[in-house]
Amino acid sequence: MRQARACWPVLVKKANDEVIQLQTELGQALARVDQLQASHQRLCNMYDEYRLKEQHSQTEALGMQTSVNQRQFMVQLLNLQQRVALDLSKAQSTVAELRKKRILADIELQKMQALEEQDQQAVRRDQQKHEQRQLDEIGVRQFNLRLQS
Repeated sequence: MRQARACWPVLVKKANDEVIQLQTELGQALARVDQLQASHQRLCNMYDEYRLKEQHSQTEALGMQTSVNQRQFMVQLLNLQQRVALDLSKAQSTVAELRKKRILADIELQKMQALEEQDQQAVRRDQQKHEQRQLDEIGVRQFNLRLQS
């Protein structure tokens, strides 16, 4: 009589672990994207604030060194904005890649579960055939015993 294969539960567990790991990584990547978006927004707000200060200070006479320092700071803010924007695009690419991997892992998990179920159904069918053969044998024996009596 056929036995269920021991490999399917192991493969299902492995596929499920992969899905869980990718889901965790995806959550971390999404948190990173949110963090970078917030940082980018803060930098944009800070730049706008300093730009308005500079426009106001042009109407008021500020010292030359203060004006130069403020412009240098604004340039540094712009550079930082560009770096954060680059990091943000990389993080968004990572999220997209992880989503694709998660979809593939889900498909693999469903495939393993289906294969496990097919194996269990085959075992049940084999068991039913075996039981039916035994019942048939018992019926034939009883019939033969009645004929002999």
